[in-house]
Amino acid sequence: MSVHHEVKKVTTNTLLKMKAAGEKISMITAYDYSFARIFDAAGIDVILVGDSASNVMAGHETTVPITLDQMIYHAQCVVRGIDRCLVVVDLPFGAYQSNSDIALASAIRMMKETGGHSIKLEGGEEVADSIRRIVNAGIPVMGHLGLTPQSIYKFGTYTVRAKEEAEAEKLKRDALALQEAGCFAIVLEKIPAQLAKVVSESLHIPTIGIGAGHFCDGQVLVMHDMLGINNEFNPRFLRKYLNLHEQITQAVQQYVKDVRSVDFPNDQEQY
Repeated sequence: MSVHHEVKKVTTNTLLKMKAAGEKISMITAYDYSFARIFDAAGIDVILVGDSASNVMAGHETTVPITLDQMIYHAQCVVRGIDRCLVVVDLPFGAYQSNSDIALASAIRMMKETGGHSIKLEGGEEVADSIRRIVNAGIPVMGHLGLTPQSIYKFGTYTVRAKEEAEAEKLKRDALALQEAGCFAIVLEKIPAQLAKVVSESLHIPTIGIGAGHFCDGQVLVMHDMLGINNEFNPRFLRKYLNLHEQITQAVQQYVKDVRSVDFPNDQEQY
């Protein structure tokens, strides 16, 4: 008799328990079925279908141009590839900033059309009302503070945020406002490690850091960065676990050579 092992799914509740137990949360971005499948099987806790797709998949300079429809497509692909991890999908620029009606409508579409488990949006107190409405509709929301890439034109730079006292104080207030509004977790991007520590300790919901030090309750990296597919991006916070750019380049060059020299396909590789 074969014993069927039920896959233990990661939920928003799992993440709260992990924080309480002091277990760190691992999160990575994915944008398609094949990579989502690999990451899920490898034991990742959370997959973020990031609006970073605008950069790494579509070749835009910022995350601003990607549309809700495009994000829905990427999320659909990812959801088909997973068995157990939690899937968080970014609401793109323009899909929630106007007012809470539009924010709620975008979140509902995202959930209905993708099968994703939760959404993420950027900002502090100014989006708390929208978060409250989305959460009240039964949709889990992850917040995002610090460097918020959709606001790149406002900041004018991708440098570290909240180094000044006033911005640090606002970030602390924003974090509490997001928790109060019902967020189940908050991404902290590119802020000083000590500030991330203070914020993480002030909340009962988990913080996920990117360039925010090891005191956060979890970490997130963009897959193209950590796998070394993206050659040009080398910030201090990034650890490259592979150099796929080099390996893929060599493999393709070898393939081209083998085709030209009629080495491929050989006798064993044909019918």
